[in-house]
Amino acid sequence: MTKAELVDKMAKDAGISKVAAQTALNSFMDSVSKTLKKKDGKVTLVGFGTFSKSRRKARKGRNPQTGEPIKIKASTVVKFKAGKKLKDSL
Repeated sequence: MTKAELVDKMAKDAGISKVAAQTALNSFMDSVSKTLKKKDGKVTLVGFGTFSKSRRKARKGRNPQTGEPIKIKASTVVKFKAGKKLKDSL
C-alpha cells in the first residue's frame, strides 16, 4: 500500500476529505520522527506496536563484488515491534 492509497482509505473510513486525511497522516509521521530524534525517543501505540531507535555499532564488512574488506560506520536505526493485536490479526 502506498501513501496515496493509505490517504484514500483513511479519508473514506473517517468520512473526511483527502486533504484532511493527508494532513493527519503527515502530522502523525512528523510527530513520530520528532519523538524518535529525542534522546530516549519511543512511540508506543497500544495494540499496534512500538517505534524505537537503536544504535548500531561500527563493524567490518565485505564488498560483495571484490571481496575486499570495508568499514561500515556506526548508525542509528529505527525499529518497529508489532503489538499483540497486530500480530493476532495476521
